[in-house]
Amino acid sequence: MTVVVKIGGARAVDPEGALSDVASLVEDGEDVVLTHGGSTAVDETLEDLGKEPTYVETPGGVVGRFTDEETMDVFKMVMPGKLNTDLVESLHNEGVDAVGLSGTDGKLLEGKRKSAVRVKEDGKKKIKRGDHSGKIESVNADLLETTLAGGYTPVVSVPMLGKEKSGGYTAVNADADRAAAAIAGALEADLVVLTDVSGIYEDPDDESTKIDSASTPEEFEAVKTAAEGFMTKKVMAAEEALEGGAASVTVATANADDPISSALAGEGTTLEPGVLEDETDDETAQEADE
Repeated sequence: MTVVVKIGGARAVDPEGALSDVASLVEDGEDVVLTHGGSTAVDETLEDLGKEPTYVETPGGVVGRFTDEETMDVFKMVMPGKLNTDLVESLHNEGVDAVGLSGTDGKLLEGKRKSAVRVKEDGKKKIKRGDHSGKIESVNADLLETTLAGGYTPVVSVPMLGKEKSGGYTAVNADADRAAAAIAGALEADLVVLTDVSGIYEDPDDESTKIDSASTPEEFEAVKTAAEGFMTKKVMAAEEALEGGAASVTVATANADDPISSALAGEGTTLEPGVLEDETDDETAQEADE
């Protein structure tokens, strides 16, 4: 079994339990790929440098970072530089032979660069230029599989390698949840997304309303309806992971003993491939309508 684990970058996420759990899983012979976020650390570093982080809202209502050239320099410094190195260091202290990789290494994460994004400001749709972002279109699964086969545990960070329209590449920002989803899909792995809450709640303010699992399109609709704020992106990433071939996706808390093993055992909110709409059924329904 291969497990892709994504550790969130929020202040409230303590990675210590997850790192210890990675060590236990590796010792038991499991293949683990660790990925991580770090938006909070990027924002703090920008503020220390006297630059205000910029977030924009898409016409569809999704809020995300706008990454200009200066922000991209900080992003490269913090994500693969400090955070990835810290996690690799910690895993070695847990007895894990960890290898740090960014999405630019060996074209691990690749896609087209988006230099302009559509945003909504003051109720109006606008084009904001100068962005350094992209959507991952391919994963070098062979690089990860070769690393795992050699007995190493990859620790993967964005940025990704963005293809320019004029040719050539630029390192660009990509959403860490979606990066983990792309990797899990490419490896046909179980994806565990560790965050600062114990799963997806029907009522975002009430932990007792946690949704344990979803295995049908109808149940998944309830999950998507329940997801708010930062959880919306995680549900989008979960859907992409399953579409890409992931075996399952579980959203669970990082702040627990053995959080990865617990998530794989049913803690958190688990989404199964059955949540995806069956295209064959859709086509049949359309033919019936015609």
